[in-house]
This record gives sequence, C-alpha cells and structure tokens, in this order.
Amino acid sequence: MQSGSFVGNLAKDLGLEVGELFSRGARVVSNDNKQRLQLDINTGDLLLSEALDREELCGSTEPCVLHFQILMKSPLEFLRIELQVKDINDHSPAFLEKEMLLEIPENSPVGAVFLLESAKDLDVGINALKNYTISPNSHFHIKMRVNPDNRKYPELVLDKALDYEEQSELNFILTALDGGSPPKSGSTLVRVVVVDSNDNSPEFQQPFYEVKISEDSILGSPVVTVSAWDLDSGKNGEISYMFSHASEDIRKTFEINQKSGEVSLTSPLDFETTESYSIIIQATDGGGLFGKSTLRIQVMDVNDNAPEVTVSSITSPIPENSPEIVLMVFSIRDRDSGENGRMICSVSENLPFVLKSSVENYYTLETERMLDRERQAEYNITITVTDMGTPRLKTEHNITVLVSDINDNAPAFTQTSYTLWVRENNSPALHIGSVSATDTDAGANAQVTYSLLPPSDSLLPLASLVSINPDNGHLFALTSLDYEALRAFEFRVGATDRGSPALSSQALVRVLVADANDNAPFVLYPLQNASAPCTELVPRAAEPGYLVTKVVAVDGDAGQNAWLSYQLLKATEPGLFGVWAHNGEVRTARLLSERDAPKQRLVVLVKDNGEPPLSASVTLHVLLVDGFSQPYLPPPEAEAAAAAPADPLTVYLVVALASVSSLFLFSVLVFVAVRLCRRGGAGSAGRCPVPEGHFPGHLVDVSGTGTLSQSYQYEVCLTGGTGTNEFKFLKPILPNLPTQRPGKEIEENHTSCNSLGFNIQ
Repeated sequence: MQSGSFVGNLAKDLGLEVGELFSRGARVVSNDNKQRLQLDINTGDLLLSEALDREELCGSTEPCVLHFQILMKSPLEFLRIELQVKDINDHSPAFLEKEMLLEIPENSPVGAVFLLESAKDLDVGINALKNYTISPNSHFHIKMRVNPDNRKYPELVLDKALDYEEQSELNFILTALDGGSPPKSGSTLVRVVVVDSNDNSPEFQQPFYEVKISEDSILGSPVVTVSAWDLDSGKNGEISYMFSHASEDIRKTFEINQKSGEVSLTSPLDFETTESYSIIIQATDGGGLFGKSTLRIQVMDVNDNAPEVTVSSITSPIPENSPEIVLMVFSIRDRDSGENGRMICSVSENLPFVLKSSVENYYTLETERMLDRERQAEYNITITVTDMGTPRLKTEHNITVLVSDINDNAPAFTQTSYTLWVRENNSPALHIGSVSATDTDAGANAQVTYSLLPPSDSLLPLASLVSINPDNGHLFALTSLDYEALRAFEFRVGATDRGSPALSSQALVRVLVADANDNAPFVLYPLQNASAPCTELVPRAAEPGYLVTKVVAVDGDAGQNAWLSYQLLKATEPGLFGVWAHNGEVRTARLLSERDAPKQRLVVLVKDNGEPPLSASVTLHVLLVDGFSQPYLPPPEAEAAAAAPADPLTVYLVVALASVSSLFLFSVLVFVAVRLCRRGGAGSAGRCPVPEGHFPGHLVDVSGTGTLSQSYQYEVCLTGGTGTNEFKFLKPILPNLPTQRPGKEIEENHTSCNSLGFNIQ
C-alpha cells in the first residue's frame, strides 16, 4: 500500500465524536519514534505515512505486527494500536552463487547423496520457498530435505556410476520455486566434475636432504626447497607439502610452502640451544596418498654470545695490612663454540690485585700486596672477559671491595704544643681552651679519648688545677688561679684511641696566667707602722726642686697593673711641695720663706695603672729648719711617744740608725774637706785647701735603686766664716730623667731618716 492509504477510522472505532479528537489533542506515538501512521484529527482517519515493507520491518518473523499508541492529553489517556502487515509474493527465490561446483570421485557408489546450496526467499508463509527441480539427466535426481528449523535444502542423489574417462564433467540447472500465485523461481548452474581415482602415491626426488644454516640468518630466509611428483592427473597429481609429526619447536622455527615445498625460517636460531633439526616432510596428493622424505638442518655457530662471569664467593671487606688474601672466586663461560668460545680474562690495571687461574675456567682474584685503608678505603674492580670470535665480544664484571680498618695509626694532635692564656681570679670550671687530635683509622680505632698525663714536676698539683673532657679535649680550670702565686705551668695531654691494642700520642700544654689588677700598691718608704713617724728635714735656704724625700712603693701585679704614679693629695702649704708622678720624689716647688710653718704634713697618693686602678696613701712629716745645726724638734706626736716606755726593739733600731748616720756624716765631712783643699790648691777663692786624697771627684754620687731610674749627684760644701759648721746644700745636678719603664720590678734598699735631713738610697 502506498503512502496516504487509509487504514481505519479511529473516532468510529472508539465511538467518539470527530471534534473530540481535536479537543483532546490526540496524536500517534510509536516505540521507535518513526511516524509510519498519521492521524487526521478532523476526520479521525488513520493513514499510512510511508509504504511498508514487511521483509524490512519483520524479516522472517510471522505474523508481522507493528505497535502504536494514541495519546490524548485532556484528559490524559493512552490507547494501544497493533497494525499487522500482511505478506505478498514480491520476492523470488535466489541462490547465493550463480554456479555450483561439485567434485565427485569416479568411484562414488550409486545412491550417494551430495548436498547442494539452498536458495533464499524473503517472503513467508505460502509465498516462501516450496520446491527444487533439476534439468533432466541420466546420472542424478534431486531430493529436498527439510531441517528442524523448516529450512529446505536440496540434495543430489547419484543414480548412475560416473566414469572419468567417459565423461569428466556434467552440467545441469537447479531451479527453486515458491508457493505464490503465480509462483516465482530462481535457478543456478550446477557443475559436476568427475574426479579421477587416486592409484599413485607421490615420490620425492631425494629421500634425504641435508643443509647448513647460520644461526644469525634473517627471518623469512629460505632454507631448502624439496620436490616430489605424482603419476596421477588432476587433483590426484597435485601435491601439497607439510611437516609430518613435527614438534612444537620445529613448527615455531620453520614453515613449508604447501605448494612449492620451500622451507623457510620463521623464528631466530640459537646454536647454543639447538645445534640441528631433523624434520620429516610429507608430500600428499589430492587423493590423500603421500610420500615422505627427511630434512636435516645443521645450525652453524656465530659469535653471538658474550662471555659470562659467575661469582662463587667474594670476601668484602678485607682487612688492611694483611698478606695475600683471596677476595673472589669466579668462573667464566662462553656458550659459543670453537674460537668463538675461547676466552681471555683480565683485571683493571694499576690496582693491587692479581688474577690467578685455577681449574678450567675458574679464577681467583687475590691481593698483590698489603692494603692501606687510610690511603684507599674502597676499590672498584673491573674484571674483563673477552672471547676470540669475530667480532670479539667482551663482558665486564664490576665489584666494589671495601678495606676494613685495623688500629695501625696513633692519634695525632693538631699541634705539638698548645699555649693557653687564662686570667687570674677565674671562676672554677672555666673552659680555658681545647686540644684536638685526629686518628686516620675508622670506627672504634678512630675514637679518641683525652687524658691528663702525670706531671714531671711532682710538686705541681695538676689534678687540682685543670681537668680535661675525655671526649672532646676541652680543658677546664678547676680552681681560681693567682698570678702572683703561679704565673705559668705546663703539663702533657695524652690522646688514646679505642683500638686493640690502643695507640696513643702526647702534646705539651703550657698555661700562662694573665695578671689582673687585684693588688693595691704597697708603700715601702716611709714606713707607716713605725712607733714614731719619720720626719724629713728641709733647710729654709733650699732652692726650688730640692729633693726632700722619695716615696717608695711596689705593686704585686705585673705589666700596666704595676705601673705606679704618684700625686700630692694633701699639704699643709699648698704649692710649697710637689711630687714627681713617675718616681715619687718629693721636691720643693718654690723658695721657702719665714712665713712658712716649720712643720709640714703631706699626704701622697700612690695609684697603679690597672683597670680599675687601685691606690694607697702615705703621710709625710717635713720639718723646715734654718740649718742642720738647729736642734731637731720632734713633733708633738714624737714627744708623746717618748713619754711612753721605750720598746727594746725600738731602742736598738734608734741606736743602729744613729750609728749609721754618724758614720755617714763623718764620711761626708771628710769628703767635703778633701774637695775644698783641692780647690784651694788650685788657687780658687773661697775654697778650702784639702790635702790630696783618694776622693774621686767633687760630687757625692748616690746611685738610684728601687724606684729611682738613675743616679743623682749632689755637690756639698761647708760654709766659711759662720762659725756654725753648717752644710750649705747647693742645687742638685740632675740628669735627664727618662720616664720610668712600666712593669719594672723595684727592689728597694733604704734606711730610716737621719739627722742630716736626707736619706741614702
């Protein structure tokens, strides 16, 4: 039926008014969304949208039913419609091939059945395929066979024996008819080829084939071509070749062309796995008769295998300083043969190892000399094995050998001696320095322990002075050091490793104590603890710069901490006296006058140069007199002291001092007299004639000791015409006074003051 053909009236079948379909929005819906039907909502007619082909829609399925739904929206309602498509005889039976070929042996028995290809008809039911017929002939008739699936197949039945020599081929027409009215048909040509009977077997040209092939032959390359013939004709004379009872390995490695008999390589050869193959080749004709031949394939070796190294044992690490040691046992092998399998073995040069051959293909690697781990702790050894094939192949086997340590190196200090400085009055447990030693060994052999060695001076209490950390060599002062008691000391430190036996070394440590300003100046002169203070006499006629006395002090410290300076702190008459800052000399600063008090009290401050500076003070008593003949008037303090009972020791000291002073005065008088006499002999006015004597000059030389840094010379002469026998003190002859050198130790030898009013140093 064509597109637009009437199928039915939906409104009539449902009993609906025509306008009701329109108002309810009726439309046709299919499961496959293909609009094969259309609804005219104005009339209610169902019409075909396209021509229907039952064979396309349903194939061989019968009946052919199409399913549709009518959808009405208001109210919602679905109606199912089934449309059955009826078949018509619009297809003829058809064969797949226009010609069928049957090969039937001439010795086939009568009644033999041969299956033919069936025809195909797309129609169903009565219009489907119904029967087969063949054109008339004397040898065959047709018989139809129905399978369980109702498909009909034609069979050809032999009615008369065939004779190849009489007729080698028969042709007839096979026709298929359907059940339609009128019926339709289809036909094909059937060719029957009479096959000659096979009464001759194939024969090979050679019963045995032997070939050689290199194992590196390219895949697909031909190995050999075998050949056989058959006296029969046709298919009985057509020969096909194949391997007979061949193993899986042979079938993977070789293949044979069934028609040409050419054997080719399909898989790589390996001489080391299989040296030869034996293959039985079978030639079969079209009738099933066959002949056999044997093919032997010899595989030729090529140098395709590098040597192999197999390690049996290896020793690592090996101890240093040991004699010859076998560190490795190994064997070598080459899977090739002949020259390809002959090998030479060598080891890396410039290494202390040597190869020694053992039994066949076994080698030992031994040390050539003793090893030193400190020089080289690890060796990378390459063993090279090369075969003699062409081209030569080689294998390199790398091993790493470690050298284990033995305790053959003593610890070594970074310095043979260490000098450490520590300031005195340090806090206990103060870290004063470190010593360090290294050991080129390894492990416990390189672990260094530090210790203090017994001092060579048994009087040095080393254990109470310092200690050492045994692990890192840090040195600590155990007690507070005193520079004035111990300025330096030295000891030895030992460094011992933990090897067995242990090795050790020594280093000298010298500790120098740096001075701190912890001692105040100490006044040696004048004494401050005497029972009676010392009084210095100064004539009123003294010139400015007259040396009254000298303050002598010492400091127990050293360096700049012992550099002393002097200054006048207090004075009865300011400006009358001055103190030299560097040597403590007290001198008159101006001429004396009658208005100056006869008793002067001076306070001198002695200060060191430390940081912070320390100081001491001393009190001087000075008595101004008109001349040395003036009676000495003791100060009130001295009178009070005289009123008290005299200490025997004080009496002894006074007597000794008086004796020394008298002796000194006598010497001075003699000296002055001699000088005056010498001047008188020379004719000089105002000078005393003195006989020639042994006095060596006109100056009194008082060598400076203690804190005086030079000698002082004084010219002394008695005054004439006065009748008082007084000394006239002239201005001292002063040398250039250099600054006192710091740190110079002062040794003082002095006496108490004497009756002449000046002291001898």
